[in-house]
Amino acid sequence: MARNEQLIRQHKILQILERRRFGITLRDLRDTVVEELGLTSLHEKSIRRDLDALVAAGLPIVDEMTPRGRVWKLTRDDKGLHKIPITASELIALSMGRDLMLPLVGTQFWIGIESFWNKVQEQLPYSVFELYERYRRTLYVLGIPTKSYENHQGILKTINRAIQEHRVLEVVYQTPGKAASTRHLHPYGLVLFQSSIYVVATDPESDGEDTTRLRHWKLDRFKSAKAMDKWFKPNEAIDLQEHLGQSVGIFSGNQPREYRIRLSPQAAMWVAEEPWHAEQQLQSQEDGSVILRVPAYQDTEIVQRVLRLGAEAEVLEPASCREALREIACALCQRYRPAADP
Repeated sequence: MARNEQLIRQHKILQILERRRFGITLRDLRDTVVEELGLTSLHEKSIRRDLDALVAAGLPIVDEMTPRGRVWKLTRDDKGLHKIPITASELIALSMGRDLMLPLVGTQFWIGIESFWNKVQEQLPYSVFELYERYRRTLYVLGIPTKSYENHQGILKTINRAIQEHRVLEVVYQTPGKAASTRHLHPYGLVLFQSSIYVVATDPESDGEDTTRLRHWKLDRFKSAKAMDKWFKPNEAIDLQEHLGQSVGIFSGNQPREYRIRLSPQAAMWVAEEPWHAEQQLQSQEDGSVILRVPAYQDTEIVQRVLRLGAEAEVLEPASCREALREIACALCQRYRPAADP
């Protein structure tokens, strides 16, 4: 079994032990792991090896005889663990990070975040918490729309399971303006982008033999999801981190293209203050303007950003993006044309 699958199983064992205060037998632990991970079978010896590995790693897991038989459980003291001292500045930084994760409200991820946050608050000295509260009244995180994926919690759990176990994911997906359709995806990961969650996956049925083309599927558009009893072998040529770093937004494609945009000095300052991409280049011109070079997968993500800058920006290349903006500008002129005199 792959090391990644062993780690997933061991993490699940820890979650189960945390819930079972009075311990659990080896057989019950095996059955619970099988049920919660959706496995077809699992030997008790594998669970025992996982427990031994966790103990060797320093986790406070003990076994003892009870009327139910031998049970394994997490000890309730701090033996083997260390309390982490935290300062007010560290707490503020942690709080900011928590605020940035607000789009995860209603998911299993948020449950873990809140559980950890509550434990931190319980251990805080009053003086540290008082200083923290003073800072929080002067420092805020804005720009994150209120959004909850509570209604997608079951779907998200299924997707996570499919990612972890490399299962084919059968979904009913509906793009705005189109009828819902059934897809069979090979999921590789999840992305949180501007308060929305996306599933990064390949679509073998649409892309044929091109098993490296990653697409981004918005969780809001999932009507249902099922982890099938079919497995796929992850393509070793896929580097998720590299893929996600190649575009200015969440759009996907085969290969990114370079876009050249002429900016006014004022617009160039805005783009320098709020970069579109980590690899963008700003080159000053003799006439005072600035040429922005930036990679992107699709014209749409560049069009949206250029429109925000209005007349302070002009797309030079590629021609397809320039033409798209020309059509939008013509439509806007028509729409905002002064009413004819009576």
